[in-house]
Amino acid sequence: MSGATLARRVAFETLRGVHESDAYANLLLPREIRAAGLTPADAGLATELTYGTLRRQGTYDAIIAAAADRSPDDIDPPVLDALRLGVHQLLSTRVASHAAVNESVALARDAAGQGAAGFVNAVLRRVSRETPGDWMQRITAAARSDDERLGLQYAHPVWVIRALRRALAAEGRADELDDLLAADNASPQVTMAALPGLAEIPADAQRTPYSPFGFRSGGGAPEALISRAGGRIRVQDEGSQLAALALVAAAPVRQGERWLDLCAGPGGKTAILAAEALERGAHLEANEPSAVRARLVRDSVAGIPVEVPVSETDGRERAAATPGAYDRILVDAPCTGLGALRRRPEARWRKSPADIPELTDLQLGLASAAVGALRPGGILAYVTCSPHLAETAAITAELRRAFGDEVTELDARAIVSSASRTPLDLPPQTDGSGRAQLWPHRHGTDAMSITLLQRR
Repeated sequence: MSGATLARRVAFETLRGVHESDAYANLLLPREIRAAGLTPADAGLATELTYGTLRRQGTYDAIIAAAADRSPDDIDPPVLDALRLGVHQLLSTRVASHAAVNESVALARDAAGQGAAGFVNAVLRRVSRETPGDWMQRITAAARSDDERLGLQYAHPVWVIRALRRALAAEGRADELDDLLAADNASPQVTMAALPGLAEIPADAQRTPYSPFGFRSGGGAPEALISRAGGRIRVQDEGSQLAALALVAAAPVRQGERWLDLCAGPGGKTAILAAEALERGAHLEANEPSAVRARLVRDSVAGIPVEVPVSETDGRERAAATPGAYDRILVDAPCTGLGALRRRPEARWRKSPADIPELTDLQLGLASAAVGALRPGGILAYVTCSPHLAETAAITAELRRAFGDEVTELDARAIVSSASRTPLDLPPQTDGSGRAQLWPHRHGTDAMSITLLQRR
């Protein structure tokens, strides 16, 4: 079996895991690549095929529906994944048409038999007869609204488009929507962090524009650099680095401060806070209710010469059990992840508006409990990797309403900017809050939302 064929099979198996078992592509794909023993070049091909197919799934399903004259819901799931993979290769890569068709037919045959192979062969040959532009014109012409047309063009569900438009409009920047949707479909550059005080940015690296400890590797696979650094250099989005840094930069750190990372998994921000705590004489604790993710948190701080106790409790109970105990608390709350669609391509198809109420209840519960766990003068950083206003502005407004004069909202935009290496374009929020919102198209980061509240 050739390397390219093996790469396609790895991509197919990852798609099956995502759709059949709700697996996360960013966790499953590396395991499949290792298990298959792919070369770096073939691993790159498998990654592009997997992520590209998942990102544009909605658009490809519309094309498959037109070419097959049936709804994707009426196609056996393994056959549908083989078709999606084939359409991606035909319309969005330089893979030769005959290879895209033949390999997808083979995948369908192995998964569902000869009849499925014939069906996939017929559909993909119809797809291959028209250009990508022809197909886009054909499916968008059938759209029932401008938002549906935009959703087909950029492969986003309509409800996500509307949520992103409202979040941009909250900054008076709704005209940036097309740029944002395009950025969600671009492969993000690998960004790394050298833990402050514990590692140096390599001399041949390209520094990132904002984080003082962020950089991009000067070449080669980052795994070797990470391994040599003993966990003190790691892959981490620059927005996540700034979110952790904002909590530290919000006010001068006093010796002996007690910090808590309440929703710590998988531990990237925990590692930065641990390094900062070590350097500034503070003490960090972490909490993560999932045992699997708590193990990741412990691994993330293993290379830092400081003890970070990690509890495995519901964050609301953990904070409520320690009233008035902490000087700084990070609540990096569970969210829809709409700000990280570049890295989690399946999230846009997996989440729905029905997920919002349960998530916002949890987010408000966690943030409220964290305020109660602050000492007078203590600071809460409420962070989400989603720009959805229900998960950001609405939670901030509810906290201010519930705690009234007990809390003061700090100017997160000014604090993040003061910690940045270069000026950040962070326009004011139309609701008058101090919330800072990062964006993929404007800053090259995940769309992190950062709110800072100080208890009086």
